[in-house]
Order: sequence, then structure tokens, then C-alpha cells
Amino acid sequence: MYKRFEELKAWQEARKYRQDIYELSKKFHKKELYGLTSQICRAVSSITANIAEGYGRYHWQENIQACRISRGSLNEVLDHLYTALDCKYITQEEFNKYYNNGRNLEQLLNGYIRYLEKCKS
Repeated sequence: MYKRFEELKAWQEARKYRQDIYELSKKFHKKELYGLTSQICRAVSSITANIAEGYGRYHWQENIQACRISRGSLNEVLDHLYTALDCKYITQEEFNKYYNNGRNLEQLLNGYIRYLEKCKS
């Protein structure tokens, strides 16, 4: 069993993804500072925050629910990437990279959720 949430592979990868998305968002038009930029940064921050919060609940059901919220936030980030692409703030190549990284992170989250479901007894 993990002693700290920082040891979780899903949290570690979500942290890297958060850093990447923050860097990417610097390319967005300045008029988006309180719109798309703010929304994508809040959503990507929610991924790691909910993994950590769920871990701190010490009950598998609450942990799973928090991870599901993380997964929802991740999908929100993916939708914001479409907006950034459509507004031409990012290239198709950048979109593909960050979208695929997000889907890989989703697989890690799903694996962690399955692990928690097996630990419920």
C-alpha cells in the first residue's frame, strides 16, 4: 500500500500533465486569460487535487469517487484542447500530443480505480 499520495503513478503523471498544460496555455491569446486559459488551468489542477483528496479520505468508496471526479476534469481539459485548436491557439500536432497524453493519463486513472475496487474488502 502507498504511504503518500505522491507515490501514486496516476498522481505523478497527472502532475506532469498539469505542468505541460500550464506551459501550453501560455500560448493562448491574452484575451483568454479569464476565459479558456483560466478554465483549462482550473480543470487540469483539479485532476491532481482530487487524486490527493481521495487518497486522504481513507475509504475506498470516497477515493474512487474523487478519482472519478479527476477523470471528469481530465475530459474537461481534453474538450478545452479542442477549443484551443479550433481557435488556432495550438497546432494540430500540439493538440495530438496533449490529447494523447491525456488519454494515457485516463488509462492510469482507470487502472487506479480498478485497483481501489479490488481493495474494498
